[in-house]
Amino acid sequence: MREREAVQQRRRAREFEAFVAGAAGRLLHVSTLLTAEPAEANPRAQSLLVAALASAYARWGFLRGEDPYDRTRQELAGRFARTSWHHRRHRGGPLGSLTPQERLVLVLRLYEGVPEEQTAALLGLPVQRVRAICARAVSHVHKLRHAPPAPSREAVAAP
Repeated sequence: MREREAVQQRRRAREFEAFVAGAAGRLLHVSTLLTAEPAEANPRAQSLLVAALASAYARWGFLRGEDPYDRTRQELAGRFARTSWHHRRHRGGPLGSLTPQERLVLVLRLYEGVPEEQTAALLGLPVQRVRAICARAVSHVHKLRHAPPAPSREAVAAP
């Protein structure tokens, strides 16, 4: 009996390692977008991803036909939503000026392609609220992209 359990655990570990090898890069990018950290220095995003992957590994044997990427992304989004007060500080870049909730909705809807209904269910919000948050976030990012550049200090100081 113990030998059979050991074989199952090794198989489970190999399956999970293969999943992580294939999905970790994209999930790290999602996590980095959520935390609005720079890609080259993203400790909060890495921590968020490690916690989501640990949870996914703990539930790995119970997935039974569920998409492991989808389940891990849900865990990542849920953890970000629960800890979003850590991510309030403006970090730069177009997503850095958004609220954590706006970043979460925007990343799930536009980057990950999660339907409005699933995003609403994941966040516990009405579909109309998700739609409004997404529209507001897109509008804000659009304004930032098309805003004229701020004048430099030299230009302001010149007579």
